[in-house]
Amino acid sequence: MTKPRHPLRDAHTDRDAVQDIPDTPQTRAAAYRLAFADEDFLCRDELRPVRLQLELLKPEMMLDAHDIASTIVLFGGARIPSPANKDSARTKTLADLSHFYDEAREFARLMTLKSLESDGRENVVVTGGGPGVMEAGNRGAQDAGGHSIGLNIVLPHEQAPNEYVTPELCFNFHYFAIRKMHFLMRAKAICVFPGGFGTLDELFETLTLIQTGRMQPVPVLLFGRAFWDGIVNWDVLADAGTISDEDLDLFRFVDSAAEAMHVIDHWQDLPARDSLPGRS
Repeated sequence: MTKPRHPLRDAHTDRDAVQDIPDTPQTRAAAYRLAFADEDFLCRDELRPVRLQLELLKPEMMLDAHDIASTIVLFGGARIPSPANKDSARTKTLADLSHFYDEAREFARLMTLKSLESDGRENVVVTGGGPGVMEAGNRGAQDAGGHSIGLNIVLPHEQAPNEYVTPELCFNFHYFAIRKMHFLMRAKAICVFPGGFGTLDELFETLTLIQTGRMQPVPVLLFGRAFWDGIVNWDVLADAGTISDEDLDLFRFVDSAAEAMHVIDHWQDLPARDSLPGRS
């Protein structure tokens, strides 16, 4: 028995049907194109809400299809080289930070071994999919024989995904905001390695969401206390009253993969913070 054609799905997948469309001035006109198959139409400013929705839905549906329930997020600098390549680093500081590549790789390996105990459903490593610390995270997951997620972003200078991201879990985003949502929606821990503006943005947005009660507390681990204390004077923020003293308990400093695993394994959930008035 012939399966009936789906009026929408088959309209753009059935090549024979497309070839059967009469070639006339009317059918060649842009107005005649199916709306969901018209790239020029979908890229109009007025369609931005639709594009935002699609960027939210596509990775969500594909992660659900792979039965991924929770993730471990790795943030960190794209410019941090592996120890083998540290001689090519642009600055001495970057070369000195290269050992964090190995720590990120080892942490991802250990966490992926833990993930495999749930057949890769829980504690799946997710990175930004690029070089540096991100590459190390995906590489460590591959070392353990597991899968990992890469959330790439379209940049002015096109960035290819690193070769260690699991291909079917490699996504590309136009909107930073939707990408950030996917980083945090399944997160059971946030591990932040030394990095630049992007890493700082991701760290402070995460801390703000937890601080304001918009996100349940999870372990937020900052790798490399010397680096973080050198760029952020945390005590001055608390002493000035711009944050509360207890906000300094929202994160922990660690220096090694083994230490990070210990903190996560023995994490005591903080009490959920009340949402700000008027927010839900």
